[in-house]
Amino acid sequence: MSVRPDHKISNSTFLLTGFPGLERDYPWLSIPFSCIYVMVLSGNCLVLHVIRTEPSLHEPMFYFLAMLALTDLCMGLSTVHTVLGILWGLSQEIGLDACIAQTFFVHGLSCMESGVLLAMAFDRFTAICNPLRYTSILTNTRIINIGVVILGRSFLFITAPIVRLKFFHYCRHRILSHSFCLHQDLLRLACSDIRFNSFYALALVICTLLLDSVLIFISYILILHSVLTIASQEERLKSLKTCVSHICAVLVFYITIIGLTMVHRFGKHLSPVVHVLMGNIYILFPPLMNPIIYSIKTQQIRNRIQRWFIKQT
Repeated sequence: MSVRPDHKISNSTFLLTGFPGLERDYPWLSIPFSCIYVMVLSGNCLVLHVIRTEPSLHEPMFYFLAMLALTDLCMGLSTVHTVLGILWGLSQEIGLDACIAQTFFVHGLSCMESGVLLAMAFDRFTAICNPLRYTSILTNTRIINIGVVILGRSFLFITAPIVRLKFFHYCRHRILSHSFCLHQDLLRLACSDIRFNSFYALALVICTLLLDSVLIFISYILILHSVLTIASQEERLKSLKTCVSHICAVLVFYITIIGLTMVHRFGKHLSPVVHVLMGNIYILFPPLMNPIIYSIKTQQIRNRIQRWFIKQT
C-alpha cells in the first residue's frame, strides 16, 4: 500500500503494506480474500469436528491430521485481522507489541506445521513398513508426547530472537513489506546489532524446516523400498494411495516457502505486488488446501462429510 506524504507514523507503530497501486480496488479484492479466510477457518473447523465426532477416525493418522488442521486454523486466525483490516480500510498501522506477537505466531505455527508433517511421515512409514506393530508403536501417550515436542520445538526455540525485537531501535521508514509481520521484515528496519537474530534465524531454519524436509524425503525412500517388496501390484497401489494426501500437503507447504524465499532473494526487480502476493500465498495456501486435499483424498473423512451434509438437507 502506498503511503501518503502526510501520513505520520509514531515511534511505536509500523505501516503494513497492502497491494501497491491497487488501493482503489481494495473493496473488490476484499471479497476473494474474505472468502478464502472463511474457507480456511470453516474448512479446518470441519475437519476437526469430523475427527472429534467420528469414532472410526480415532486412530494415529487422524490425530496427526487434527494437529495439522489446528495449526492451519491458528495460522488463519493470526493474520486475518491485519490482511482484511487493510483491504476493508479499517487500519494500516500496527503497534510494535502486536507486530512482535504476530511474528511469534506466524513463525511458530510455520515451524509447527513442518513438525506435524514430519510426524505424519513417520506415521505413514510405521503403517506401511511395520503394520503389525503400528498401534503398539503409536499409542495415544506417544502421540501426545510427539505433539508436546512439536509444540515446544516450534515456540520455545524462536522465543529468544523474537523477544530481542522488542529492544531493537527502529530508525528507518517503518514500512513493512507485507500485510502481516515477519521476523526478517523487522530486522530490515532495525538500526541495532542484528547479527545474533540473523545467524540464529538461519540456524533455526536449517535445524527445523530443512532437517524436517530431509527426514520426510528419507522416510518416503524407505516407504517406497518397502512397497516395492510387496508381490501384488494391487497391494502396492493400495499402500501408496494412503500417502497421496500427505505428499500433496508436503508439496503445498514447502513449495510456498521456497517460492517466497526465491522472491525475497532473487526478486528485487519484481513489482512489490508480487512480493505481497507471495507473502499471502505463504500464509493462506497451505491452510486453504489441506482441508480440501484430505476431504477429497481420504475416504473416511469424505464419507463422513457427505453423510453430514445429507442430514442437513
